[in-house]
Amino acid sequence: MSTDRVKEILSWYKGESPAIQGNLYRMLMTGRLAGTGKLVILPVDQGFEHGPARTFAPNPSGYDPRYHFELALEAGCNAYAAPKGQMEAAIGDYAGRLPTILKLNNSDSLDSGEDPCPAITSSVKDAVYMGCTAVGFTIYPGSAHRNTMYGQIQEIAAEAKDAGLLTVIWSYPRGSGLSKKGETAIDIVAYAAQIAGQLGAHIVKVKPPHEGIELEAARKVYEKQNIKIDTLADRIRHVVQSTFNGRRVVIFSGGAAKSEADVLEEIKGIHAGGGFGSIMGRNAFQRSKPDAVSLLNKVMDVYSS
Repeated sequence: MSTDRVKEILSWYKGESPAIQGNLYRMLMTGRLAGTGKLVILPVDQGFEHGPARTFAPNPSGYDPRYHFELALEAGCNAYAAPKGQMEAAIGDYAGRLPTILKLNNSDSLDSGEDPCPAITSSVKDAVYMGCTAVGFTIYPGSAHRNTMYGQIQEIAAEAKDAGLLTVIWSYPRGSGLSKKGETAIDIVAYAAQIAGQLGAHIVKVKPPHEGIELEAARKVYEKQNIKIDTLADRIRHVVQSTFNGRRVVIFSGGAAKSEADVLEEIKGIHAGGGFGSIMGRNAFQRSKPDAVSLLNKVMDVYSS
């Protein structure tokens, strides 16, 4: 049964088709966080992005695509995201058991070029065939190739909308237009979230921001308007505000592997700032399954508090 919070979130998407609203409802009503308006999603695209050994050797069970479906189900995640090959290799055994997000573009780490532009590696048609709930797409604001990515997602989002699928945009600032530290500066992350919303994302994924400011033009405004960015909760609140005043679901990546204490401390900041949840990969599947389920459950406990 729907909750008041889920009804409120769905009210922000009244301009969308019943099919899209239905898929968002399903994602919000799946798993241990069903009805809370919060999401914890398991993404496993790192094999493509970083290579198999770097990704799965810490927990060799992860080489098997079926393992990640089992982990998401056992932990009670809202959804599972993966590229085409990994999804195809296992989804036949788990069809309909949890919402899935097909990642439509991917990069590899064999080229260290400073201006990335991911390859389109699957299609909306593939997502429909596999019964997915949503498509996922990465953009790199700051890359010299960002306009190519913006054009690609415009076409893909329109096709997904026609098919009744949600669009999830990974908005990761990166490229020659930014310093390395600037990729997660508060002004840049807030800007990246705004861009994803403007490109039609139903769900926006960004990284947790640090308190630094990259752009001098932005610094003047942050200081003049006294925008609070001292704590992680302050910064999360600002990112959510920057995404249509919170009228789009904004979730935050789990990032590189770190200790359980550090993961939970970050989750507490995201929750306190009004973030809608987390999409957590390496910090989950690189642990043993019992440890991963335990950590994901602790994360969900924070979000449901």
